[in-house]
Amino acid sequence: MKNQPRILIVEDEPAIAELIAVNLRHNGLSPVWAEDGEAAQREIDTMLPDAILLDWMLPGASGMQLARRWRTEARTRAIPILMLTARGDEPDKVAGLDAGADDYITKPFSTQELLARIRAVLRRRAPEKTEESVAIDRLTLDAATHRVSWQGRLLKLGPTEFKLLHFLMKHPERVHTRQQLLDRVWGDHVFIEERTVDVHVKRLREALGPAGALVETVRGAGYRITAQPGSA
Repeated sequence: MKNQPRILIVEDEPAIAELIAVNLRHNGLSPVWAEDGEAAQREIDTMLPDAILLDWMLPGASGMQLARRWRTEARTRAIPILMLTARGDEPDKVAGLDAGADDYITKPFSTQELLARIRAVLRRRAPEKTEESVAIDRLTLDAATHRVSWQGRLLKLGPTEFKLLHFLMKHPERVHTRQQLLDRVWGDHVFIEERTVDVHVKRLREALGPAGALVETVRGAGYRITAQPGSA
């Protein structure tokens, strides 16, 4: 039997956690349940999961706090995080993404939507099939080693930001709409709103520092990466 993707469910309501776990098991995934941040950390210390389903409201450290912590630690930085939240308002969704979540799903949710989003973040985590190195100006990305550098200095990017940057750098000077980026970076038939692209572009620019100016917003059209920022 092939290794099943290990999914850590961090949820303090046993009935919800069990329902999610049953559905994941029935669809070829291996769920592990933790009821709070401390239990989740113990599971992570024992074996890294392939993805984390993280409830927003938890006893002790909140889902937001946990996401921020795991994003700052080298061992857990690349693990996809899908935030489970009863908060459907746009500012709350954006706050979850800004904290480090790769995606969010609002309760109540359908099993099919949950599975589609999990598969999407697992696909995003898969290594790039190509091993070429690309460069624009003094920004270099090496797909084989998963490293990005600016003027020779290594930069720290999350997995989604890396894939977004890789796609843009493979198609320099070309403007891509948000929907095109969703299809090419996240994968088509994925339940993700276009606003998600804006949040990840913002995170990408912040991670790039001075090189963030190379990633341009083309008003009314989308985004591009250019070696001549501000020339349009």
